[in-house]
Amino acid sequence: MQVLSLVWGILAICGMFVAFFPCLGSLNWINIPFSFMGLIIGIVTLATTKETQKGMSIAGTICCGVAVLFGLIRLAAGGGVL
Repeated sequence: MQVLSLVWGILAICGMFVAFFPCLGSLNWINIPFSFMGLIIGIVTLATTKETQKGMSIAGTICCGVAVLFGLIRLAAGGGVL
């Protein structure tokens, strides 16, 4: 599950960067729910793993959280479409 969390976070960050290009901001409507699901997976993984093995799940959770935050900011700046 930790690897899944990390891969999901990397894909969410990649989607966030693609959605920053002009005229592609509407991709955030897809990327935000995708990132939010990754955030939930990361939190569940953090809650179920041992203390010494949480590095990948922390990184995945942070990446998904950043993607959700910047995606919402980008949607607000672009009026939800641009």
